Amino acid sequence: MKYIQPDWPAPANVRAYTTLRTGWQGRYSGDNIAAVLNLPEQPVWLKQTHSDIVLEATSDNIDKIGDASYTSTPNRVCLVLTADCLPVLITNKEGTTVAAVHAGWRGLAAGIIEKTIATFEQPANELLVWLGPAISARKFEVGRDVYDVFTQQHAESAQAFVPHAENKWLGNLYELARIRLRLKNINQIYGGDYCTFIQEDMFYSFRRDKENCGRMASVIWIDG
Repeated sequence: MKYIQPDWPAPANVRAYTTLRTGWQGRYSGDNIAAVLNLPEQPVWLKQTHSDIVLEATSDNIDKIGDASYTSTPNRVCLVLTADCLPVLITNKEGTTVAAVHAGWRGLAAGIIEKTIATFEQPANELLVWLGPAISARKFEVGRDVYDVFTQQHAESAQAFVPHAENKWLGNLYELARIRLRLKNINQIYGGDYCTFIQEDMFYSFRRDKENCGRMASVIWIDG
């Protein structure tokens, strides 16, 4: 198996995949992702820096700094790379706008999800969200800096952390994302049931593999 498909009620014209570690070897490996996933065109690559920058997926924005992209253009492919961070895919129910988000804890705290949602013209109840493979709370140990930045922004975020050791918590990226989505009145949220660290046969994990870590690609587009 080369990829997984989101299990969500997206419109039939919205296509989305996340590659597995056995399915694609990386952008510079010579392994053409457009051929692997039968994409309609090459994706719009971003220079991801854990920022809060959201870009329209256009040829002018290829390789620009950004951690989310969106499009209403058919066959234009939004793509983010992850290896423990949370890939978030978004579509409206009409299948006329889609987005892909790279949401590590820094991006989440900076509001990358909220800023991506703001690019959609539809009300929140018209949006569908899929949370792709990320590190689970069982393996995501964080310090007080991470705990404080989330709980000071939203008191509800405390429920996404379990005390683990002195000034250490196990953080739940999936729940942190869900909290922020629900605060934006988005309740049609799917996915969030993988662990990149534990499921070594399926996924890369930066915390597990360190410098030898590859990346998974999450893509979404409107089939034209």
